[in-house]
Amino acid sequence: MSTIPELHPRPFRLISNLAVAHLRHEWILTLCLVLALAAVIAPLLVLLGLKEGTVETLRERLVEDPIYRELRPAQTREFSHEWFEQVELWDGVSFITPTVLPLSSVLSVQYPEQRRTELFDLIPTRSGDPLLLENGAVIPDDHQVVLSAEAARRLGLKKGDTLQAQVTRARSGRQEVAEANLEIVSVLPSRAGMLPRLYASLDFVVDVEAFKEGYASPSRGWAGSSPEPFLSYDGAYLLISPPMPPIERSGLVINTGFARLSELDEAAWQQSMGLRLSDGWAVYDLQTIGSTVTPSNFRAIEQKLRGYQRVLIPYVNDLSLIATNGQALEVIGISLSSDDSERLGLPIIPWGAFDATRLEPQRLLQMLTPSDQTLHQPITFEGQLPISFDVNTHIYTDIEHHYIPAELLGILGTARQRALSLEDERGFLMHRGGYRGFRMYAASIDDVPRLYHQLREQGLEVIAEVEAIERIQVLDAGLNRLFWLIAVLGISGGTAVLVVSLYAAVERRRRDLGVLRLIGVARSQVFFFPVAQSLIMAVIGIIVSYLGYAIIAGVINRTFAADLAAEEAFCRLPPSHIVISIAATLFVALLASLVAAYRATGIDPAEAIREQ
Repeated sequence: MSTIPELHPRPFRLISNLAVAHLRHEWILTLCLVLALAAVIAPLLVLLGLKEGTVETLRERLVEDPIYRELRPAQTREFSHEWFEQVELWDGVSFITPTVLPLSSVLSVQYPEQRRTELFDLIPTRSGDPLLLENGAVIPDDHQVVLSAEAARRLGLKKGDTLQAQVTRARSGRQEVAEANLEIVSVLPSRAGMLPRLYASLDFVVDVEAFKEGYASPSRGWAGSSPEPFLSYDGAYLLISPPMPPIERSGLVINTGFARLSELDEAAWQQSMGLRLSDGWAVYDLQTIGSTVTPSNFRAIEQKLRGYQRVLIPYVNDLSLIATNGQALEVIGISLSSDDSERLGLPIIPWGAFDATRLEPQRLLQMLTPSDQTLHQPITFEGQLPISFDVNTHIYTDIEHHYIPAELLGILGTARQRALSLEDERGFLMHRGGYRGFRMYAASIDDVPRLYHQLREQGLEVIAEVEAIERIQVLDAGLNRLFWLIAVLGISGGTAVLVVSLYAAVERRRRDLGVLRLIGVARSQVFFFPVAQSLIMAVIGIIVSYLGYAIIAGVINRTFAADLAAEEAFCRLPPSHIVISIAATLFVALLASLVAAYRATGIDPAEAIREQ
C-alpha cells in the first residue's frame, strides 16, 4: 500500500502561510475583528495606565518624601540601648536614631555680624539618615551641621559658612556658656521641613544635653561636674533603741518612700549581717515596692526618728565580687561612725559613717576581711559593664564575712542596672543610661502602618502619617477592584467575539479544510489553522491597541502636565505590566481558538468530494 507523500517539508509553516493568506483575502472581516479586539484592549490599557500612574504618582510623592515615612514618639520615655538594637532589626525599619529631651536640644545661634542670638532646635542624626540623604544633604561629622531651609533663611548662611553656636546653663546661681563653631556642610530644601532646625551628630547633641545638666565635656573643653553614680539599695535595716511602739512604728512608712516594715529577731539579723545584736536594740527591715531605696529615703526616715538612738544600714541582696582566682566573695555593706560602732558593740569601721557625698575611691575601695582568708586582687564586679579594682584590706579576727563601705555597695547596686566605669582621677562615673526619644524611618510607606501598630503594642503613643498612607492604600485597592471588574467584562466580550468569528470562519471554509485533509494534511495541522489565525489577529490587535493607548495617554499627560513633576505621569504602564498584558492577550486568543480548532479537526475529507 502506497503512502501519500509529504505536502510540504514544513507543514505547520504551510498552515501558517495559508492562515495569513486567508486573513488577507477576507481583509474587511479581519479588519473588523482586529478593531473589535483593539476596542476591548485599548480602554483596558488606558484604565490600567491611569490606575498605575495616578496611584504611583501619589505613592512616589509620599515615598520620596521621608517625612511620610517617619515615626516619632508622642510622649517622653526612656529608651535603652538594647531597645534601639532590637528595633533596628525589625522588618521594615530602614533607620532609627535616639533623640534627647526637647528642652535639652535647644541651641543658641548668633547671627552673623550681629550681637543678638536666636534659639533653634538641635536634631541628632547619623549615617543613613534618609531625611538628609534623600534631600541631597550629607551626614555631618562631629564639628559640622546641616541647616533646614528656614534656619538658613533666617541666619542668612549657606553651605561652607561657619555657624557660631552657644550652649547655656544656670549652675550655682550663675549663667555659664559653652561655645562651638560648626561648619555648615548642607542646607536642606523646604520640603524637608519648614521649622528652623539644625541637624548635628548624635555625639554633639548628647554633649549639649550633658552640659545643660551640669556635666563636663572634656573633649570639647566644656567645664562641669562628673556624672557620679547615685546609690541604690534593695532595703535598709533600722536599728533603734528603745524599740518603738507599734503605732509609731507604722508611721515610718508614711511619706518616706518605704512601703513595708517588718521586725527581725536576733537570729535573722545575725544571719543577714553576721554581727551580734547588743541588748536593748530592735531591728526592723524597711523595704519599698517596685523601686530602689536611695539616700533620700534615709533622710525622710531620719526626720521621723528624732529623739531615738538609731542606726540605718542599707543592704543589697545577692551581690558578690569575683576575686582573681575565681572565688566569689559575698560582701556586706556597712558604714558606721565610731560612736555608733561602740553603741552597737561592733568593731570600729575604718571608713567611718555613711556619707552619700563622699564617694572618693580612696575612701570607698576598702574591705574588712576575715583573718583566715586570703584575698586575691584585683576583684571584679560583673555589672552592666565589668568593673575591676583593688581594695585596701583590713584584717579582723572576729568576723566571718567580707564587709565594704555601704556607699560602695550602693554604687555596685546601681551598676547592676546602669553602666559604670572607674577612672583613677575622677572615680566612679556613670554612663548614659538611655535616651528620651527617637526618630524612625520606615523602608516604605507600606511599612509605616505596621510599625505604627507594633510600637503601639509596646505601649508607645506614636506620631506618623498613617491616615494619609492608608487613604492611598484604600484608593489603590478600590481601583484594583474596579479595574478587574471592567477587565473581566471586556475580556469576556472580546473572547466571545473571537470564538464566534473563528467558528464561523471554520464553517465557511469547511470545503477548503476538507480538501487539505483529502490531500494528506494531518488533523493536528488542520487544528493549528484557526489557532494561527487567532494568534495573528491578537498580535495585530495588540499593536493597534498600544498605538491607541499611546495616543490617549499622551493627551492625558499633556493635559495635566502643569500638575506633574518632570518624571511624573498620570497615565503610564510599567514594562512589567506591558509584558503581562501581551501574554494575557495571546493566552486569551489561544483559548478562544480552541473551539474552532476542535471543530476543524472534525471535518471529514469525504465532504470535499461530495461537494465536488
